[in-house]
Amino acid sequence: MDIRNIAIIAHVDHGKTTLVDELLKQSGVFRENEAVSERAMDSNDIERERGITILAKCTSVEWKGTRINIVDTPGHADFGGEVERILSMVDGVVLLVDAAEGPMPQTKFVTSKALALGLRPIVVVNKVDKPDGEPDRAIDEVFDLFAALEASDEQLDFPSMYASGRAGWCDATLDGPRKDLDALFDLIVDHVPTPAQITRKDEPFQMLATTLSADPFIGRILTGRVEAGTLKAGETVKALSRTGEKIEQFRVSKILAFRGLSQQPIDVAEAGDIVTIAGMTKATVADTLCDVGIDAPIPAQPIDPPTITVTFGINDSPLAGRDGKKVQSRVIRDRLMKEAEVNVAIKIADTPGGDAFEVSGRGELQMGVLIENMRREGFELSISRPQVIFTEDDGQRMEPVEEVTIDVDDEYTGVVVEKLTGPRKGDLVEMKPAGAGKTRIIAHVPSRGLIGYHGEFLTDTRGSGVLNRLFHGTTAYKGKIDGRRQGVLISMENGSSVAFALWNLEDRGKMFIGAQEAVYTGMIIGEHSRENDLEVNPLKGKKLTNVRASGTDEAVRLTTPVTMSLEQAIAYIDDDELVEVTPNAIRLRKRYLDPHERKRQARSA
Repeated sequence: MDIRNIAIIAHVDHGKTTLVDELLKQSGVFRENEAVSERAMDSNDIERERGITILAKCTSVEWKGTRINIVDTPGHADFGGEVERILSMVDGVVLLVDAAEGPMPQTKFVTSKALALGLRPIVVVNKVDKPDGEPDRAIDEVFDLFAALEASDEQLDFPSMYASGRAGWCDATLDGPRKDLDALFDLIVDHVPTPAQITRKDEPFQMLATTLSADPFIGRILTGRVEAGTLKAGETVKALSRTGEKIEQFRVSKILAFRGLSQQPIDVAEAGDIVTIAGMTKATVADTLCDVGIDAPIPAQPIDPPTITVTFGINDSPLAGRDGKKVQSRVIRDRLMKEAEVNVAIKIADTPGGDAFEVSGRGELQMGVLIENMRREGFELSISRPQVIFTEDDGQRMEPVEEVTIDVDDEYTGVVVEKLTGPRKGDLVEMKPAGAGKTRIIAHVPSRGLIGYHGEFLTDTRGSGVLNRLFHGTTAYKGKIDGRRQGVLISMENGSSVAFALWNLEDRGKMFIGAQEAVYTGMIIGEHSRENDLEVNPLKGKKLTNVRASGTDEAVRLTTPVTMSLEQAIAYIDDDELVEVTPNAIRLRKRYLDPHERKRQARSA
């Protein structure tokens, strides 16, 4: 059977996963009456809740006798480690662009990787039925982007189509019939080349592993494209590392191929097809699985370096062990090592004490997703503030810089530009109108200036602004960047908070907790209205006498406390603070709970 391998790439929220849903439906993968969940490819709980794709996933459809393997990729640069590896498995890409927004930062990130590999994109302008859509402007902007990314003449001569993924149609012209996706299927078969590997069927077996996962029934499984030869279930193959060292020799227990949303066992894997292999115990991502007689590995794509590091420690607060079952440093270390195996963009290092681990990755979102997964699995952790990773170049200290693209209502441009270029040490690159009453701002800002900025940005723009970040490169160290201006309110007692005490503390600042919540000495219960930290007593009840009756206590009306999401909490804390994460709670605390120890550490620092 003829094969085509394609990836669907786009910026976050431009409709990749919805379009894949429609491709599956119209190719006949689902029965007419089959119940299918929306965004079928986003199978992970966190992906569904946040409406984003985190893990790249494969599916496959048949169209007029051709098998089309489709890979749905993440749009966020934080998960770029997935994208870089996936693109080495495919022979073409469908680039999806929103008709109103045009190409966005992550479009640029993924497209630059695809063009560098020599892939020829098909451009699909999606959501053309939006009232503010300008499809022709979007196509002009894509051409400019390709030119800026130094695309070849072949790549610049790209076919373009207009579509509405949600409505399930795609046409070569704007005034087409708007009925189905047939034109897109036909273009994929005509434009995307047949895998070059098909001509190497007679050579010894070779395959580069691009994604790793675990199946509860068959154990460790690796997915990739067969580069040469054929493989039958039961044959013995070996795994080579990137440097060519032999890792293990194993018998292939099962070969699975993608058929629609499920994987089905097949007898023979042939060159050019994307398949999953089971049977190995040690082989991992970027390793070469090959015939026993081969000694040279397939070159793997280099991975962009991590930019931030976060310390994961054991939870040593007085409330430790109440919610979670997994609290020992050994269990946390095993889980992090397992994560680093599957996710090549993450690096793990032990700290001198042994009960904390430094986890380096691409960004706050990637870290937030990892921590969220761990707390759902029953882990308790204490998390430090993210630190950027500095490098040395000719004796000069260098720091990572990100390209920030912001779409915001005109009235808020002043405050946004002032915050980015003032305290956060950013450089303004471009400002231009972006549709009715909106401005697009592009700036290069040090990564450490962006830690914790997103929440402040949403407040400044009344929730109407859109901010996107992308790793740009490194620059010379830009000097001190001030952190949070406000101090915090710290509990000086252990016990349960009392409504009367919190009510009395409200003029001191914003509260993070409500009444009847467990508190302990050194826990942060609110934000002080001034710049210094203040120790307070949230347990102080009303003194009862014959004049003061307890019944009037019910009249206390508390202001609703500020609740923070995991990412907000991690970005909010200072260097001397930690976030305590358990399956049921997110609490802020001082690193040293004892007030005397805090003073001693502050003096020595």
